[in-house]
Amino acid sequence: AELERQRLKRQKELEEKLIEEEVARRVEELVAKRVEEELERRKDEIEAEVRRRVEEAKKIMEKQMLEELERQREAELEAQKKKEEEEKLKRKELEEIMAENNKKIEEAQKKLAEEQLKLVEEQRRMLEEKQRMEEEDRKRKKREQEVILNKKNARPKLSFSLGGK
Repeated sequence: AELERQRLKRQKELEEKLIEEEVARRVEELVAKRVEEELERRKDEIEAEVRRRVEEAKKIMEKQMLEELERQREAELEAQKKKEEEEKLKRKELEEIMAENNKKIEEAQKKLAEEQLKLVEEQRRMLEEKQRMEEEDRKRKKREQEVILNKKNARPKLSFSLGGK
């Protein structure tokens, strides 16, 4: 009788277990069916929400991209401005160097012209001195010639006397 009672108890437990499993399976199927029905019923609403979120994310990304492009454009403008300033500064420095060089060239040319003028003046003075000396030499030779030829009574008279006193 004890064995029979244990066998019946096990059979009852087995039946209860099978019933539990069947109930769980049916509940699971029912839940899945209800979820599917609910999803089907709210399909348009869910798709609309997904589209709305996608659009929102898209707008945020577009805004971020536009902001990034604007930052890049401003950075490029700033770099261009800086480059132009540097070029302007270099151009100014070069102009100053050129002006300084032109001034030095002008001073050197002026100095050279002064030296050439001094040289020409010296040559003129030497030529005048040479001409003066040549003129003096010519006059001296002429006087000597006159003395020799006794022109204009340039020579004192000589008197010779013969006879004694």
